[in-house]
Amino acid sequence: MKIGKRKEYIPKEFEKAAIRQANGQPDNVRPADMEGRSDLRGLFMVTIDGADAKDLDDAVSLEILDNGYYRLGVHIADVTHYVKENSALDREAYERGTSIYLPDKVIPMLPQKLSNGICSLNAGEDRLALSCVMDIDNAGAVSSHEIFPSVIKVKHRMTYDVVEALLSNKQNKRIKPYQDLLPFFKSLEALRDILLQKRLKRGAVVLDITDSTVKVDKKGRVLDIGWEERNTATSIIEEAMLVCNETIAEEFFHKRLPFVYRSHEAPDKEKLFKLSEVVRYFGYSLSPKASSKDIQRMIDKLDTSSQAQIIGRFVLRSMQQARYTSKNLGHYGLAAKYYCHFTSPIRRYPDLQIHRIIKESLRGPMSSDRVYYLQASMPTVSAQSSFTERRAVEMERAAVSIKKGEFMADKVKQEFDGVISGITSWGIYVELPNSAEGLVPFRLMDDDMYFLDEKGFSCKGKRHGTIYRLGDSVRVKLVKVWADTGNLDFIIM
Repeated sequence: MKIGKRKEYIPKEFEKAAIRQANGQPDNVRPADMEGRSDLRGLFMVTIDGADAKDLDDAVSLEILDNGYYRLGVHIADVTHYVKENSALDREAYERGTSIYLPDKVIPMLPQKLSNGICSLNAGEDRLALSCVMDIDNAGAVSSHEIFPSVIKVKHRMTYDVVEALLSNKQNKRIKPYQDLLPFFKSLEALRDILLQKRLKRGAVVLDITDSTVKVDKKGRVLDIGWEERNTATSIIEEAMLVCNETIAEEFFHKRLPFVYRSHEAPDKEKLFKLSEVVRYFGYSLSPKASSKDIQRMIDKLDTSSQAQIIGRFVLRSMQQARYTSKNLGHYGLAAKYYCHFTSPIRRYPDLQIHRIIKESLRGPMSSDRVYYLQASMPTVSAQSSFTERRAVEMERAAVSIKKGEFMADKVKQEFDGVISGITSWGIYVELPNSAEGLVPFRLMDDDMYFLDEKGFSCKGKRHGTIYRLGDSVRVKLVKVWADTGNLDFIIM
């Protein structure tokens, strides 16, 4: 692959050559495309995604074997069949690195003809896939697995809320057509429990942190802001993808082929010490030399959801940033010795890259020249993928902040109850129940002169001795919304 200069911006339009290649792809899978593939169109499988999702990367199947093992199939869109290496589409995908999901639009990694069309695992349509089928025992160990190209046909396009309603035995019109599927989803739930417990037992860190959400209308106007709802249905898919990604990474590590791993290294000592100080402030204990298992034990002891949110964010801040690497460095947060990203090739370039390596390896031994080329390329591909991921995260956060500011703009002079989520040398951060967060600047606290304590967990007024602590509930008034950033200024009432 020819490596170009990194772009600090995301192009709004695709290059003409990439569009021509996308438009030249078929609308349906052709008979010739199915040659040499396992035909899994008779296997029952579903996709489970958010209601608004249009680029469906992954489908799951599940069978209970005679020995009681679970045969989990994770079937991923075979994007590389349509996006050839070094093509205009591939170069565009490499530069973009990832799809970017903004509140009012998606900036896709691939043109919609592919991302929402022939590559998306739309129910009732023949689709090309790369399948990973794993036999998993009742302790969560993968006893055997197979990776192979396939042709599939998804039976149902399910959403998280419908699956959750089914599992919760809720009665409404939306779930009535799917009542017969309850045993299938109950089996998926049982496997989810097994896989999750295995991860926790080995020391994975599972944080009770929810992301904020912004709901907009078709014109991009903000209807509401709040918190993302996590439930059993989202966890089912998460655990299925995690075990698949681990299985793929371990196999290719032992094959000693060039690869792209998802790496997460252990926190540095200084950040762990800071985390132990925060934890002690809230009445818990954590050694500055804590392992990931020690951190999870501490999280399990937290008394309230607000504590879980605040401490969980400090745990995140103490962690190293996960990144893509050409060497296997393990994944601290997952307590996984091997990990990669395999399951989202429509929207992530590293997944697309390793699909190519996997398919090449399935066709037979690679030539020495090919191995040398990949070994030379993977460090650059990994660095570019990490860069574009960070760029996307920053862009998504900025867009969410601006939209939250738009939502709060007509609420200036209104009062709200909130929780102190951070204290700095310039002021106090307060988070509202609707997920909006703003700053109470010390310059606006004219009742006293406030000083930050040395550890940053509280501040105290010099004259009156009033103390504000991390996690305290406070009443605030919104006094300003910064339109260009969405930042909010509060005063304490």
